[in-house]
Amino acid sequence: MKVIQAVHPEDFKAYQTAQIRERFLLDGIVEPGKINLVYTHYDRMIVGGASPLGTELDLGNYPNLRAEYFLERREIGIINVGGDGTVTADGTAYNVNKLDCLYIGKGTKEVKFASKSADAPAVFFILSAPAHMTYPTALMTNEEAVKVHAGATETANKRTINKYIFLEGIRSCQLVMGLTILEPGSVWNTMPAHVHDRRMEAYFYFDLDKSQKLVHYMGEGNETRHIMMNNHEAVVSPPWSIHSGSATANYKFIWGMAGENQDYTDMDPIAIPDLR
Repeated sequence: MKVIQAVHPEDFKAYQTAQIRERFLLDGIVEPGKINLVYTHYDRMIVGGASPLGTELDLGNYPNLRAEYFLERREIGIINVGGDGTVTADGTAYNVNKLDCLYIGKGTKEVKFASKSADAPAVFFILSAPAHMTYPTALMTNEEAVKVHAGATETANKRTINKYIFLEGIRSCQLVMGLTILEPGSVWNTMPAHVHDRRMEAYFYFDLDKSQKLVHYMGEGNETRHIMMNNHEAVVSPPWSIHSGSATANYKFIWGMAGENQDYTDMDPIAIPDLR
């Protein structure tokens, strides 16, 4: 499991493109027939993907966790962005189809991922955070997600926010997780920008055509930088960094957080005129 170290904002100001991509971009996490995970030192969040084809994939253990099994001291949130699939937790199978979310609590010893069809494989995006309490496994379909409509066509950011794992939804110890769908003609997400001084955040972009490109913005509000990103790539955002994006076409993205609290509104906004 690749490890991403934490970065100080003063050091970040001197980073060139290659360093920014190396320290924050999580590319290659979606690979057919494999589970690929990255351990970050931002609230010890693990970010990754499981892409089963004709064979079921087991969520194995990793030496750097120093645990008897993956979820011995962790919880996990899973959202499917591909074809119909199933996730089996300690022998119980859950149908997790596109845009559905499954939460699995601490203490679950066996997790398996499968696609209903290898011709239309599931693509499971994974977030896992340390947990000191156990909450029950819970499935929420996209139809059941709490939806918030935001933005406008005039500002190219008309979008629907879908909340799954949060205080009024699926309960967890640390995780907050959901996804945002941008309407055709809208390309800006999370604008005005903000930071979470008490939480890290990770973004995973999907349903972006291969011929298109996404620009993810990060850094302090007065010292912004950017990363050019593709479909099925993720990026980690430190608590001191904004996290916003725009693209050459509309797309969807999963957002997930862990840290001191689970209050969705706990953010420090930065006015658009103040961005530099």
